[in-house]
Amino acid sequence: MSEQHQKYTTGTRRITRQVNIGGVKVGGNAPISVQTMTKTKTEDVAGTVAQIKAAADAGVDIVRVTVNDKEAAAAMTEIVKQSPVPIVADIHFNHIFALRAIEAGVAKVRINPGNIGSKDRIRQVLMAAKERGIPIRIGVNSGSLEEDILQRHGYPTAEALYESAMRHVGICDEFNFTDVIISVKSTDVKLMIEAYRLVAERTDIPLHLGVTEAGPTRSGTIKSAVGIGALLAEGIGDTIRVSLTDDPVKEVEVGKEILRSLNLASRNIELIACPTCGRLDVDLFKIMGELEEKLANVKKSVTIAVLGCVVNGPGEASAADIGIASGKGVGILYRKGKMIKHVKESEIVATILEEVEKFQPS
Repeated sequence: MSEQHQKYTTGTRRITRQVNIGGVKVGGNAPISVQTMTKTKTEDVAGTVAQIKAAADAGVDIVRVTVNDKEAAAAMTEIVKQSPVPIVADIHFNHIFALRAIEAGVAKVRINPGNIGSKDRIRQVLMAAKERGIPIRIGVNSGSLEEDILQRHGYPTAEALYESAMRHVGICDEFNFTDVIISVKSTDVKLMIEAYRLVAERTDIPLHLGVTEAGPTRSGTIKSAVGIGALLAEGIGDTIRVSLTDDPVKEVEVGKEILRSLNLASRNIELIACPTCGRLDVDLFKIMGELEEKLANVKKSVTIAVLGCVVNGPGEASAADIGIASGKGVGILYRKGKMIKHVKESEIVATILEEVEKFQPS
């Protein structure tokens, strides 16, 4: 393990150069941003904008949109105009679509320069991006490595992903274009972690973290939390995207929760509850279900703990901003560590809602 990587494992944030994505700074000391990607057909402007706005309401910072045909390219001007957040154009192979997206006013382009043909085509895209101050994300994927790199390494490895990324960075360097971000994604979480570590150790380029094609919500959330979370805990990563076979809003919610779990983003409501066992003295499932529903849209940083028995309940409830330690059909209300009163089981939800309404974060 290198000395630099040892430093990351202490939790120190990796120092990188900084890029600006439509006003959202990525890298340096900027907060870690959350991204998603629309799932609509891009030419459906109304549907695409509706997804972008829903993601923005959920707290997304940046949204990526595929530009994969002429109709999609033609729609980008209106999409950018209506979007409340910066838009990234996702381009594969076709440099004309990249140029059209830049003309439409996108804030970043995701493209691999080596995949768009001649050096003149590369130069056109890089110069157009440079003229408008638009960064480029070099997005390497273990499933689409160049054939010569695969032959040399035998199969996708961390070194292979790193080599591919740096090949594209080298092309940008030829044209004096340094406003880049790198991603080295894989469906293999361990491989993804190792590849990002290599880039982090050897460059100062900001990193876009993600587990590619992570899968359905349950398994994809777990894989993303493990891969992205492990790197963030080491101080590696500047912007993240959770890839799920689900609505973009769900991707944003999971991404933000990963950041919150590491204290890298402020929380709104945080609900804590015991896992339940045979000691349970109240209907904790019903109580927590009602609280989740009724507090879903509350934008206030407050920790609420509801515990189902008297074994660990008093200690854990008193450590929260608002806590309930339950006994047989009753609960003891704690407010910032102080015991306030006893409440009936039937009154627990209403009591907590009242406390949240009155709560003033310190």
